[in-house]
Amino acid sequence: MPGRTPRIDRCPKACAACGREIEWRKKWERDWANIRYCSKSCRSRGVTEIDTALESAILTLLGSRARGATICPSEAARLVDADGWRGLMEPSRRAARRLVGRGRVVITRQGRVVDPSSARGAVRVRLA
Repeated sequence: MPGRTPRIDRCPKACAACGREIEWRKKWERDWANIRYCSKSCRSRGVTEIDTALESAILTLLGSRARGATICPSEAARLVDADGWRGLMEPSRRAARRLVGRGRVVITRQGRVVDPSSARGAVRVRLA
């Protein structure tokens, strides 16, 4: 039909900062292609050098393990900063979620693959 705008891709996408799923909202219809962050907090935080280092640490640790082996996000945090690793726990989990969004790893809980956006508690990370 003339004058009608084409239907846009309404598939959920991952937040560039935290890796959680961003669901399509009507108010974002015209700008959906440019939405990258799930919140103002993620937009202001962005992805830092530490975040990139944590992603690399996760992939390095998994690459040095047997196929199918898992790591705890704390191992990546300890590799990046041995003394201040506790403060890097949430950034490490965010890094793992971003890697899930890229299809590089999966997050498991009690041996089962879980949705990274809603995973709570102790989780493990393994190569996809």
